[in-house]
Amino acid sequence: MAKPKMKAKSEAYVETRPGVRGGAPVIAGTGIKVLDVAVRYEVMGMTPEEIMVALPHLDLPQIHAALSYYYAHKTDLDREWKASLKKVARLRAGQASILEQKLGSAKNLHR
Repeated sequence: MAKPKMKAKSEAYVETRPGVRGGAPVIAGTGIKVLDVAVRYEVMGMTPEEIMVALPHLDLPQIHAALSYYYAHKTDLDREWKASLKKVARLRAGQASILEQKLGSAKNLHR
């Protein structure tokens, strides 16, 4: 009799749920995306301990599991991250911020 396939330990900490963060992988029981942890580690250069300080409701096993999941699915998650950056850039280009709208011409006084 074949053994049932077990989830990797890191995947026990990560889940995807429709309606939670657009179905993106999150740390189980939270709304924290795996990418939120990965960006802090990869881009911002934070250590897992520093991430734990920034996100105090997470513990080290959850952070390490998120990073493990990220590296196991790096290509897909990086593609998702780049797409979200492009979307934000398009949104910013299409509309001034509320502060810019309120400042109006006053923002150009020192040019």
